[in-house]
Amino acid sequence: MSVEILRYTAFAAEPGGGNPAGIVLDAGDLSDDDMLAIARDVGYPETAFVVGWTPSGPRVRYFSPGAEVPFCGHATIATAVVLAEREGPGRRVFTTNAGEVAIDAGTDDDGRVQVAMTSVEPAVRSIDPARLDRLSALLGLVPGDVAEGFPVLESFAGNWHPVVVLADEELFHQFRFAPAPLAELMRASDWSGTVTVLHRTGPLEYEARNLFPVGRITEDPATGSAAAATGAYLREVGAVSAGDRVVIRQGRHVGRPSVLLVDVPETGGITVTGGATPV
Repeated sequence: MSVEILRYTAFAAEPGGGNPAGIVLDAGDLSDDDMLAIARDVGYPETAFVVGWTPSGPRVRYFSPGAEVPFCGHATIATAVVLAEREGPGRRVFTTNAGEVAIDAGTDDDGRVQVAMTSVEPAVRSIDPARLDRLSALLGLVPGDVAEGFPVLESFAGNWHPVVVLADEELFHQFRFAPAPLAELMRASDWSGTVTVLHRTGPLEYEARNLFPVGRITEDPATGSAAAATGAYLREVGAVSAGDRVVIRQGRHVGRPSVLLVDVPETGGITVTGGATPV
């Protein structure tokens, strides 16, 4: 079977940065096994598959090299850029297993496509104390490591992510973890996204490390779903005001610097903005 596989990188802060994604625009005849095999062969954190169309836009499924995931932000951005390049900018609605995701594609002053992706309705909930203890142990955290006013919670904007904000910059940069035990905890906890670890670098600026051993990589370079979940989390804990734009920098620890722009409205979905370029 001959399948065209496009390769784009999203959210790059500089050449060589960003998070790569595979894109298959005509996947309607592919089986689940076919899509998983392609994702494994591509080897990126996720590959997006357009499996059909609605009147408002594509139906998309996402596979990591290990399994299908409900939603992937950076692969959505990359797919939206490809569609804008081929069919023109504008508004589309991506139908995903996590729900409908609104896409607005335009161009910047240099003619590059920029995509504003508005998440499904977010949710934030407390984390089971036993799971929190296990997560803290796996990350080597002790009481006092979590920043004051930033409780560890689970946040959803397409995938569930535990969100951990560390107070100490040195700890943020240097903590270590064992991928296999963390992946086991993530599967048991239904954390289909990443473990999102943040350090606040300014009033509306954060650096992020997104741990993704369930996707067969240690750390994700740029995570759109986690950025949206972070926006929902910050709104929940009162760290942002309606209309604020949060800047999230990610990927430095894996040599792929990325920037994600997160707009937080008073209610409803969180908007994450970025672009993508061919690999």
